[in-house]
Amino acid sequence: MKQCKVIVTGAFNAGKTEFVRQASEIEIVTTERRITDPQTAGVKEETTVAMDYGQARINKVLVHLYGTPGQSRFEFMWDILSREMDAFVLLVDSTDQASFMDAIQLIRLLRKKGKTPYLVAANKQDLPAALPPDEIKQLLGLTDSVPVVPCVAPDVKSVQAVLRAVLEILD
Repeated sequence: MKQCKVIVTGAFNAGKTEFVRQASEIEIVTTERRITDPQTAGVKEETTVAMDYGQARINKVLVHLYGTPGQSRFEFMWDILSREMDAFVLLVDSTDQASFMDAIQLIRLLRKKGKTPYLVAANKQDLPAALPPDEIKQLLGLTDSVPVVPCVAPDVKSVQAVLRAVLEILD
């Protein structure tokens, strides 16, 4: 069976752990810990400090999914996890335009490692304040060659559609 390594990255609270959880056919390995910083603790209770790991079979390809931490203080893990990646998914919170600068910085950081194919998953598309994917593409300054696909991380079918799009850019 063909295999590939896909990194799922994005800013804090973009939905990376939920994406990996919904995509995975196995129980995910996660390193979530209680948030101690008072500012971010108001957003959610736990955050990933090292990685999330899951596996999915899509179109007879075994996809190894590695979710990265979203906070820059764990940046050292981005470098470790991105080694030998075949592609990456940049998850953005479609309702949080302030996080788009973090997304742009992640693209720059990961593109320094080579011409790794990637796409942007515009998460939280089910929420009323969500910007449409084409508007997100423009705000991130992406070329036409980078797909921006809608996503709702808690929805298995939505996550699987994103993974099928990843495999399309790998062909």
